[in-house]
Amino acid sequence: MSTPGQMAQSEVDSIHKLKTAFDNIKKQLTRVIVGQDQVIEELLIALFSKGHCMLEGVPGLAKTLMISTLSRCLSLEFSRIQFTPDLMPADITGTDFIEKNPATGSFELLFRPGPLFSNMVLADEINRTPPRTQAALLEAMQERQVSVGRVRHKLANPFFVLATQNPIEQEGTYPLPEAQQDRFMFKVYVHYPSFNEEFEIARRTTGVVSDEITPVLSGEQIQEIQTLVRKVPVTDHVIHYCLALVRQTRIGEPGTPKFIKDWLSWGAGPRAVQNLILGGKARALLYGRAHVTTEDIKALALPILRHRILTNFTAASEGVTTDVVIKKLVEETPEKEGALLGDPRFQKMFAS
Repeated sequence: MSTPGQMAQSEVDSIHKLKTAFDNIKKQLTRVIVGQDQVIEELLIALFSKGHCMLEGVPGLAKTLMISTLSRCLSLEFSRIQFTPDLMPADITGTDFIEKNPATGSFELLFRPGPLFSNMVLADEINRTPPRTQAALLEAMQERQVSVGRVRHKLANPFFVLATQNPIEQEGTYPLPEAQQDRFMFKVYVHYPSFNEEFEIARRTTGVVSDEITPVLSGEQIQEIQTLVRKVPVTDHVIHYCLALVRQTRIGEPGTPKFIKDWLSWGAGPRAVQNLILGGKARALLYGRAHVTTEDIKALALPILRHRILTNFTAASEGVTTDVVIKKLVEETPEKEGALLGDPRFQKMFAS
């Protein structure tokens, strides 16, 4: 993609179509879902960036309904996997079986695909299944394929995993290690609705309502958008800003703020920088722009960094969460290029 002033007409048209599609998707979802605009936006950004999402929220916040409705808006095949302690990898990836061919009388080894062979997969309560099954899901997310025996089977394209976690009940669960959470582009918090939103929810769900959804985008169009996202230009200044945010979370880095050393025991890795840039590109397109700004990065700092940094005992004793750390980090990081590169603290950091 060329610069904003020199863009090809086809690229300009594609951006306008995407902005219109984004508005239409939100309009369609409001027929079923009340509120949660920020969550929906983050889900779409992850999808268009070829990322995956982890959603965390208490039961009853319509997480499953939101995801299934979104799949209908996008004409994507949807499957839900309810993770349980006895779930095995073959239950989600699929398995080989032997069947007799009636024509020849010989026996053939065939593959029966599991629920992972869908465009949009809801991994419900992923922390309730053992690590072996979690690893099978994470392999599919990373490689976009599953291995059964010695045969590798390609997954559908586009392929989008949304895993949910219940933050209330921890007994009998298998929390994902931080290294595995890093595979998810976003960790999205689903909060309680406001008073007016809950009033509307109560009115709608206790009466007769229509939930007809008109598909807005096809799988092929989504793949085109994913390709377009990669073409969005990003300036060196925005990359420097992403690096400043991420590298400040690492305790051993020169120029790391004191509050980071006091509250964190582990910082974010390079994948955080990559996801900030990709997410910024996708967000820029959704808002009808062909360039990334620091505002795009700031808007995505929380969902991208909150599961990639680890607070220590001091932070826990003071009631400091990862979100508090990230917000303070964003507030204290200068956005302007001159202020960022002219700060001795960041000069040391970038030189290391």
